[in-house]
Amino acid sequence: MTIADFAPESIAFSSGHYIGGKAVAAGQCIPVARPSDLVDYADLPVANADTVDHAVADAARAVASSGWATRPPRERARSMRRWAELIEERAVELGRLEALGSTRPIAQAVTGDVASVAEGIRFFSEWADKLGGEVAATRHDHLGLIVSEPYGVVGAITPWNFPLSMASWKVGPALAAGNAIVLKPSELTPFSTVRLAELAVEAGIPAGIFNVVQGNGLVTGDALSRHPGIAKLSFTGSTRTGIAVMKAAAESGIKPVTLELGGKSPQLVFADADLAKAAACIAGSLLANAGQACVAGSRLIVQRTVMDELIGLLKGRLATVTPGPTWKASTGYAPIISETQARRIDRILAESSQQGAECLLGGGRIEGHGGAFYQPTLLANVTAQTAAVREEVFGPVLTIQAFDDEKEGLALADHPEYGLAAGVYTADLGRGLRAMRALKAGTVWINRYSRTLDFILPTGGYKSSGIGKDLGRQAVEANLRHKTVLIDIGV
Repeated sequence: MTIADFAPESIAFSSGHYIGGKAVAAGQCIPVARPSDLVDYADLPVANADTVDHAVADAARAVASSGWATRPPRERARSMRRWAELIEERAVELGRLEALGSTRPIAQAVTGDVASVAEGIRFFSEWADKLGGEVAATRHDHLGLIVSEPYGVVGAITPWNFPLSMASWKVGPALAAGNAIVLKPSELTPFSTVRLAELAVEAGIPAGIFNVVQGNGLVTGDALSRHPGIAKLSFTGSTRTGIAVMKAAAESGIKPVTLELGGKSPQLVFADADLAKAAACIAGSLLANAGQACVAGSRLIVQRTVMDELIGLLKGRLATVTPGPTWKASTGYAPIISETQARRIDRILAESSQQGAECLLGGGRIEGHGGAFYQPTLLANVTAQTAAVREEVFGPVLTIQAFDDEKEGLALADHPEYGLAAGVYTADLGRGLRAMRALKAGTVWINRYSRTLDFILPTGGYKSSGIGKDLGRQAVEANLRHKTVLIDIGV
């Protein structure tokens, strides 16, 4: 597929909420800026409690009237497969819409993000008829059943860093399980999710089963989190916001909550590792979306005897990047999402420098491109108290710490707050597995650092990095509740 440049002014999109299969413009508007040039390009209505109530009520009506939850599971799966086909057919359209207002360059959006969304929806469709419950072992004169049922209406709040992908992680399992969903995308990247919902209706998924409400976290996110008609809630974002979401959900009535939150993921490199491969993986993690990913491997823990060699390899890979507007096909390096986030990176680096950190590469803005672009940055001479080690930067910043033996390396890798992901590089399988056992992280990659299209593998965190799982069978099961049935059948 040939990916071409596009003019951002040429892209048409729906800027309102999407409720019951229709565009709804309600609420006071806030401006939305393009990260590539920081130009305001749209106004976004903020859904207040009344609009959220409208969306939740419409979703409940859709569940009751459309038969989505009770129709034969294979029919649900068929509609979802058709949805995946439409996503693939409209890959360039969706990719342009994603690239227009997010940090995702058009080439990566089309061939990576949109392709992953279609494959993920297809994966989840295949679970529609796979999780129906079970017969329990009971006394011979009883029949015990454990019946799986959808919750009804579930809520979801997605982040700005991978808008389409994160929406599909929430919507796919919810719909496969027979639920309706009301989803709030980030106010920074709101519009591609609406197009995804429109394509769902075009594929035969009933209107109202996938509703989208726009707005910010303080108003719309809070209203959705505490709405009594939401039976289950899923959120991806920062740990701080996740705490607020969980609190709001509990205050309005107990409901299950899935949270994928922040990370400060270590990449642990032993002296026997393939250093060229390790450098490629580590650099790839840092450069992907300019480090704006929850699982970014932002802490390098390297055995002292190979530290200098590995740093040299990393400098070679990080020295040249191709920043540019996301609507240019040649762009390979993403902008920072906003000037606010870029200033936050500035603050963390300045504080780290005051604490004694030594900048080996980068350390500042990339000028001349219009948006808030940031240099890939390597920081040495850091400790556990250094700001860049302690805080989730959400930018292309890698801290470097050295260790002498396995025990010390594992101790450095352990973060007091976060436990989302970790990488281990070693030629010794036993050492790799020992490290896997010791690392307190929801995902451990060995001799690699990235996800694949193996959607069967769940993702989620330990500690303050979250609870519950996205992806995998576990994501579908999280959208089902279970009813115990015991029948006296006599003898």
